[in-house]
Amino acid sequence: MEHAYPADELMPLTCRGRVRGQEPSRGDVDDALGKFSLTLIDSLDTLVVLNKTKEFEDAVRKVLRDVNLDNDVVVSVFETNIRVLGGLLGGHSLAIMLKEKGEYMQWYNDELLQMAKQLGYKLLPAFNTTSGLPYPRINLKFGIRKPEARTGTETDTCTACAGTLILEFAALSRFTGATIFEEYARKALDFLWEKRQRSSNLVGVTINIHTGDWVRKDSGVGAGIDSYYEYLLKAYVLLGDDSFLERFNTHYDAIMRYISQPPLLLDVHIHKPMLNARTWMDALLAFFPGLQVLKGDIRPAIETHEMLYQVIKKHNFLPEAFTTDFRVHWAQHPLRPEFAESTYFLYKATGDPYYLEVGKTLIENLNKYARVPCGFAAMKDVRTGSHEDRMDSFFLAEMFKYLYLLFADKEDVIFDIEDYIFTTEAHLLPLWLSTTNQRISKKNTTSEYTELDDSNFDWTCPNTQILFPNDPLYAQSIREPLKNVVDKSCPRGIIRVEESFRSGAKPPLRARDFMATNPEHLEILKKMGVSLIHLKDGRVQLVQHAIQAASSIDAEDGLRFMQEMIELSSQQQKEQQLPPRAVQIVSHPFFGRVVLTAGPAQFGLDLSKHKETRGFVASSKPYNGCSELTNPEAVMGKIALIQRGQCMFAEKARNIQNAGAIGGIVIDDNEGSSSDTAPLFQMAGDGKDTDDITIPMLFLFSKEGSIILDAIREYEEVEVLLSDKAKDRDPEMENEEPPSSENESQNQSAEQIASSSQEVDLVDQESPEESSLNSHPESLSPADTDNAASISPSEQNSNPTESHETTSLDGECTDLDNQLKEQSETEEDSNPNVSWGKKVQPIDSILADWNEDIEAFEMMEKDEL
Repeated sequence: MEHAYPADELMPLTCRGRVRGQEPSRGDVDDALGKFSLTLIDSLDTLVVLNKTKEFEDAVRKVLRDVNLDNDVVVSVFETNIRVLGGLLGGHSLAIMLKEKGEYMQWYNDELLQMAKQLGYKLLPAFNTTSGLPYPRINLKFGIRKPEARTGTETDTCTACAGTLILEFAALSRFTGATIFEEYARKALDFLWEKRQRSSNLVGVTINIHTGDWVRKDSGVGAGIDSYYEYLLKAYVLLGDDSFLERFNTHYDAIMRYISQPPLLLDVHIHKPMLNARTWMDALLAFFPGLQVLKGDIRPAIETHEMLYQVIKKHNFLPEAFTTDFRVHWAQHPLRPEFAESTYFLYKATGDPYYLEVGKTLIENLNKYARVPCGFAAMKDVRTGSHEDRMDSFFLAEMFKYLYLLFADKEDVIFDIEDYIFTTEAHLLPLWLSTTNQRISKKNTTSEYTELDDSNFDWTCPNTQILFPNDPLYAQSIREPLKNVVDKSCPRGIIRVEESFRSGAKPPLRARDFMATNPEHLEILKKMGVSLIHLKDGRVQLVQHAIQAASSIDAEDGLRFMQEMIELSSQQQKEQQLPPRAVQIVSHPFFGRVVLTAGPAQFGLDLSKHKETRGFVASSKPYNGCSELTNPEAVMGKIALIQRGQCMFAEKARNIQNAGAIGGIVIDDNEGSSSDTAPLFQMAGDGKDTDDITIPMLFLFSKEGSIILDAIREYEEVEVLLSDKAKDRDPEMENEEPPSSENESQNQSAEQIASSSQEVDLVDQESPEESSLNSHPESLSPADTDNAASISPSEQNSNPTESHETTSLDGECTDLDNQLKEQSETEEDSNPNVSWGKKVQPIDSILADWNEDIEAFEMMEKDEL
């Protein structure tokens, strides 16, 4: 309220509000912003939970006085529903509760509910489709499809986007008596249910809102689907409609059969559910243990939660995505609350004080690593500890609420929390809505094609004795095997029960082990229907003809081999990138609380191999650093600030080094550029020998650089730390483990191959240690029924767009002392991305599915949260 109001969100590093259109666009992330004081509305019921009733009353008055819902801005239907509509309804629910108590809100006359109804009507035009699935975006002022609306041309939406409406829309209908909202939300859910894959009972990530065709056919419990499952179960709880429970149980049975591989939850293909679609998991699936508690399935909830907690203990926060062997896949952490949510539900169900310790760890990490002078900053990179100028509204709406409730005694909360259900945004809706304004016609469309074991349909909540038997060691015995799963060693590849039929048989060839010069490998390829062709330009091409395989099982092995090639493509691209570095402001009043994401240089002191550089900063003159410095006395013994442009990076480095600088920070000359919106890159040398440059050089975009420049203007003396990872702010914490060296962290088998979506490039295997592998963007035409991959010498260029979003598979989960000793064993055994199915498919079936597989794999390559 001090720094950002009435803006939608706080920017905690620059201490100002984020106003849409005034900051560089962040793409889809900005679709949550609608110039409607998002954070304030999202946080209304949090104030009441925290017993800040006076502040709540003032906040409601501000919302009624200042918020305009008629802005000419295109917003996400999903985000606006869960954050704004849900926030208004949650605020209304607690406002009428306070009014009944007789002390606060005596003036309140359903004003928040009227605003919610107004917003509900603004969202309704999004449902104007033949399927009933809503458009993903809508213009608050002009609706859909009008030229001035600038939206309405979309064809696809995510399953969660269309399936996470029923709680808010039904509550709005029950509160107001206007049944249209609940009817529209039910119609969308009915359509999704009808379109599930009938043999697996799974749903895909993305669906065409006009035809109902699945656009992305991978299925999991994370991003894109997560809250669809949550709302099916919670709709049963809130509305009492049995069909929602039956649908949830049907899906849940499929999830536990195909996706759950305890303690992991891995995406699969809806039409081939025994085939994993990814080798990594995203952070949004952290909500699932909490949902399993609500379902009453406690053991897998404890297992998955413990696995996630071990990842958090490794990195301080849950990375946005991480691999099945617990390495970082996407390094950001936008202060997501889902893990805190599951921790709260597990504690409520079990009473196990262990979960209070987990909550304490979360709070300590937030205060230690995310707290900055103006708020809490999202983590740009959990490996370096660098920050992003971002504090999403859900941080106050959910994180604070769940952590407070985790530790609160009954008397600390001024109302009975058990009388309410949490929406996916943790807004509180009263359970008495189930008996209010029940005028919706309920048609049970579920049981006519559901054939499941009756034991899966429990109509009552399980009691705590079932959840947590009268044995204090029950939960501990489940958690114990997972204690060292991240730290001590990478886990073996996940083996399903169905693989047991292969017992004693030699595992098929893994793509990571393949060598084109190994006769035994060529023989295995031939058995799998994969042939190797040497091309005139030096490349080697792999082509799979499933019909030439020795058996249908061998054909599937060949298919999986090619899929692994595709996975290795993205891995190889990541491994070529130097990881980002950190610039940490350590002087007063920052004291290490602000960490900026910096790009590395391909020359100068390597901060991953040497101790960090600490010093005061000073601007060089000339500022571009392209000639001999005229103020050497100002930069002597300091870290020089230089502007990008007009000469090579290496030339700037030499000039400041000659002036006596101990390091350099190059600041982008493109005003407004930011690591939030632009990919990091490595500063290249000038083509000459750069061994003479011995100081560290880092690159900051304009926005991050201006934070340092503003600090200089305000405080004059500004001291920074240049490092590969932000250092602990505690002055006592001097003795830290030395960071792993670049050579150790990127150590990998020389025979690894890079692959594109269907074509794989590889340097000649005669001298693999000299190879710098990369992939070509070509892919097979969908018409091709053969699987082909070509292997060739690759160009030296790298893709800069991935350098700050992903990480090399750096061996961080193996003890460095044992790394060399265990390397070959890990490479042979820890590949988790293959699960062998028991059912033997006919060759025709494999060929028929091939087009769909190509589509899915190409989509996986482009996959973003």
